[in-house]
Amino acid sequence: MNAENPLVVIGMDPHKRTVTIEVMTSHEQVAGGGRFTTDAEGYAQMLAYARLWPQRLWAVEGCAGIGKHVASRLVADGEAVVHVPAKMSARVRVFATGQGRKTDATDAHSIALVGVRMGGLRPVVDDDQPEVLRMCVDRRASLGAEHTRKVCQLHKLLLELIPGGAKRSLSAAQAKELLKKVRPTTPVGKVRKAHATELAEDLATISARTKAADKGLKSLLKATGTGLIDLHGIGPSGAARLLVEVADITRFPDRNHFASWTGTAPVDASSGDHTHHRLSRKGNRQINRVLHIMAVVQLRHVTEAAPTTTATWRPTRRPWKRCDASNADSRIWSTRRCSTTSPGTRRRVREGNWVTTLTPARPAHNPMPALRTSHFPDPPPPSLEPPSQRRLDTEGCLRRRRGPRRAADLERGPRRAGQHRRWCDRRRRTPDLGPRFASGPSPHRGLARGVIQ
Repeated sequence: MNAENPLVVIGMDPHKRTVTIEVMTSHEQVAGGGRFTTDAEGYAQMLAYARLWPQRLWAVEGCAGIGKHVASRLVADGEAVVHVPAKMSARVRVFATGQGRKTDATDAHSIALVGVRMGGLRPVVDDDQPEVLRMCVDRRASLGAEHTRKVCQLHKLLLELIPGGAKRSLSAAQAKELLKKVRPTTPVGKVRKAHATELAEDLATISARTKAADKGLKSLLKATGTGLIDLHGIGPSGAARLLVEVADITRFPDRNHFASWTGTAPVDASSGDHTHHRLSRKGNRQINRVLHIMAVVQLRHVTEAAPTTTATWRPTRRPWKRCDASNADSRIWSTRRCSTTSPGTRRRVREGNWVTTLTPARPAHNPMPALRTSHFPDPPPPSLEPPSQRRLDTEGCLRRRRGPRRAADLERGPRRAGQHRRWCDRRRRTPDLGPRFASGPSPHRGLARGVIQ
């Protein structure tokens, strides 16, 4: 960069059919701008207009999303492109003047301001290996979603064809065997069986494609030389997703920034003398899902995550969700940085629990994973009262069967309890059935005795 040709930043707000750009100098002065289409002719006009400034830097919003198609073409033509996160440009737009208006021109202005003010933006590079890995892992994710949708539809039809339906983990071969035994006689049942058969065939095709996608991911991961696949609980799709989303691990200063980016670090919600942390709902949710699956798998086996649940002081509401996910991203951070972890230390996390993090110095004392009490619920309390212990004696008066002393007798004390027992004995000797039976025997007396008994 020299004085005659200063460096300018071209902020771009990309869309599917059009893009809006704004040229800004290092002193935040607007030098130009315009709106162009994304077809071949519009792209050529935009590139010719940008070449009026020899020293230029393209700041494109959403290079991993809607702006990917334009950013890839610019990089292929030899242009310098940096990625501007949408959250960063939105924060700049909030503090800008304009009464909160959001248009393509104001978005391009905010993106250009981010490119001028902020340093350390991630450059967009033309690398075939990460791009191929991203395409394969996205295809594997779509196959998994399609498999889940087909299985749910098949379960619905089988429940209507077979009493009780099929088991939860159902494969295509098992579904075909169940359908062979179904002989519907009504037109509705025949159509239902035909649709279930088609779904079973689709499920078999999806399963074969899923196996092929896993095999391709394993070969691609082996070519990268990563060690993520060796971690317990990380499969081919999880390791590929980590490599694609993280990209350059050196852009995170330390593991705390990495945990905040993955959404596993607790959010400080303290006020005054009350220290409180809550679960983070932010961060990269795809990476957070991979870490959550890794933590759950490790809890089911004897792994490094076992001491995390056994070392808690008191049971609280799911204390292991934050702890094991934090351990998971710590191990991933160490694997990606090619460094060794230190022995486990104890620190305070959400809801005041003390847990053991990182790699333990010795294996867990309990060989079985620690389960919560909700996994083994207690039997429900009885909802019905026991039948009455009262019966009618031969003299027609009510009396209670002999048994342990009642709680009321214990509260009265021994003297008052004795008086009460003597009063009950007098009642037995002089029965009183009320004014209804005062005039003599009644034809309903036997019926009343039977009901009381």
